[in-house]
Amino acid sequence: MIIYIFALILVWQTTTSAQRIKDIAYLSGSEVEQIIGYGLVVGLAGTGDSHRSAFTVQSVTSMLKRFGITVPQSKLKTKNVAAVMITATLNSFLKTGSKFDVNISSLGDSKSLAGGTLLMTPLSGINGDVYGFAQGPLSVGGYDVQTSSGGRVSKNHTSAGRVPRGGVLKRDINPMVDYSSGLSVLLKNPDLSTASNMSNIINTAFGDNTAKANDASEIVVTIPADKQENIVQFLAELESLEVTIDYIAKVVLNERTGTIVAGAHVKIMPVSITHGNLNIDVKSMPVISQPGAFAKKGRTVFFNNLIPEATEDSSKTIALDAASNVQEVAAALNSLHVSPQDIISIFQALKESGALVAELVII
Repeated sequence: MIIYIFALILVWQTTTSAQRIKDIAYLSGSEVEQIIGYGLVVGLAGTGDSHRSAFTVQSVTSMLKRFGITVPQSKLKTKNVAAVMITATLNSFLKTGSKFDVNISSLGDSKSLAGGTLLMTPLSGINGDVYGFAQGPLSVGGYDVQTSSGGRVSKNHTSAGRVPRGGVLKRDINPMVDYSSGLSVLLKNPDLSTASNMSNIINTAFGDNTAKANDASEIVVTIPADKQENIVQFLAELESLEVTIDYIAKVVLNERTGTIVAGAHVKIMPVSITHGNLNIDVKSMPVISQPGAFAKKGRTVFFNNLIPEATEDSSKTIALDAASNVQEVAAALNSLHVSPQDIISIFQALKESGALVAELVII
């Protein structure tokens, strides 16, 4: 099944190698802004922070003082309240009054945020400026039910959630960007070949000397004179152009899940592979000894006798001719009839031997 996934990924990459500029790059001035805030979630069904979370008690006391209510901290019960951190990522083109989603994460020892409501919280950037506020009911998408006897039934992660459209922007992130004198198109994944291809495509569509690739990530674009009257339309046409992308031959291995993803440019030089497994099985043979029927001080003795057994699978050696694409690599490894974890080990050995012509990334 893993080998079939290899071939499927290759076909997909081959048929979609040409992508729109808006999918692989962004315009200068369209950066994002990350904002953060600290707030309180109320309305929890006894799953909030305990008194061990001193900052929650202090926050509730400070909030009540703003409403003219003074309560000693020793008298507060915070089981229905949880201290949380609020985060969001904003597009710089958003204007005042725009709504956006915010992420909520528990800061204390709350058991669950399900059913809670976020109180109004200011959100600020790294410079300390407040850009907006967030408030509203949480969407957790799971549950976590615990009983006094120790039973527990849970689904997903209930210590984090979202408030859909719960944030409101109160000030523009960036002023209006002036593109009349030109702009830059910045690749998300810098590559010299892709930058050159993009420059050629733009020049073909809008005329020579419209675009010039400065380096692997930046393409400088000069807006033609006949497009100056409607720059937005020009930018829309620019983003819709399709560019043939290029990328480094790469194999990505996830050792935790056994997932293997290989790019279409991966090659294997002629090599011989031998793979075998040593299986160790420890069997449990419990022995129980009981005293006689009339023994006065006899007691039952239990002994767990562990017996190890070792077997070795018959190893198999195959000789591979040079494999020039992913299908050939996948077919060659499939002939060994090994698990994904074993394939990961083989890829690592191929890279060390110099037979794997690709970058090996382990995550």
